[in-house]
This record gives sequence, C-alpha cells and structure tokens, in this order.
Amino acid sequence: MADDTNTPEPNTATHIEPDVEIESPIAVEPDPKDVEIAQLKEEAAQLKDRLLRTAADMENLRKRAEREKAEATLYAATNFARDLLSVADNMQRALAAVSPEARESADDATKNLLAGIELTEKDLLNVFQRYGIRKVDTVGHKFDPNMHQALFEMPTSEHPPGTVVQEMQSGFAIGERCLRPAMVGVSKAEG
Repeated sequence: MADDTNTPEPNTATHIEPDVEIESPIAVEPDPKDVEIAQLKEEAAQLKDRLLRTAADMENLRKRAEREKAEATLYAATNFARDLLSVADNMQRALAAVSPEARESADDATKNLLAGIELTEKDLLNVFQRYGIRKVDTVGHKFDPNMHQALFEMPTSEHPPGTVVQEMQSGFAIGERCLRPAMVGVSKAEG
C-alpha cells in the first residue's frame, strides 16, 4: 500500500480530457436541385398570393361598380325630378285655391277641370313613387334637419318641443337623399 490517501480515482465515464476537442458536424454543401426546388416553391407561393390578392381586388371592383351603377340609376333623374316638383306644387296650389263650397256650387266644366287636375297630380305622384321619389313625412313627426327646413317656431303645450306642427310646402326625398326639404313650423315649449 503505497499511498493510502483519500484521493478518488478519476471516473472515466464523466471525466473529459481538457485537451480533447469535440468535432462539429460536417458542413454539407446543399444540392443545387434542392436549392432550385426551394426557390421555385417560394416563387409559386408569392405568385399564388398575388393571384389571390388580384382576384380579391377584382371582386371589390365589381361590387363597387355595381353599387355605383345602382346609385347612378337611382339618382340620375335628381335634377329632372327637382324641376318637376314645382309642377306638383302648382297642381296642389290650384286644388287648394278652390274651397269645398265653391266645388259644390261649380258648374260641370269646372268640376271636370278640378277632377282632371286631381288625377294629373295623383298620376305625377305615382310616377315619382315608381322612381323612388317620395314625400317627406312632416306633421306630427320629430323635426329632422336633413329633411325639414324650419320657417318658424310655434309655442305650444299640445306637442313636445321639436315636433313639426305645420307644413308650408311638401318636401321630397329620392332614395335616402333629400331632394327638397319640407318647409315646416316646429313646436317649442311655452314660456
């Protein structure tokens, strides 16, 4: 027993020699065909993405063109319809100028004339309706600055403030757009 010191012998399984180098994996040159395949796959993915984006753009363009066409069809006659509103107003004024008593005592020719004006006005309003032109609701409805033009305020306790109480001139709308605002009187609180 030459040396009885408590120095354990090195464990060969966990002990690594400090001067031994660990070899790194060998760098392998990629196969040119694999590189070309990877490039072609990437190019195909990019082209597919461009194709899908172009198809989506074309669909959006088609929808926008359809919407613009529908709006152009609906609103194309706006200026013409606005000019015809004065004709409807004049017919309404002509009928309002004759009192119910005068109608009763009128001769047959005058009664036929008034009936003709009523039928013409009714037919004009039917044509308006067929093309999406409608009268704006006024009396008894809440004042809407987009569809009504207030000419005066009337103090009253019969209606809540901001309610249309009198119509001076009919308003018309085409689709959702105001063609001509209704000229109205609006209620306000008394006091």
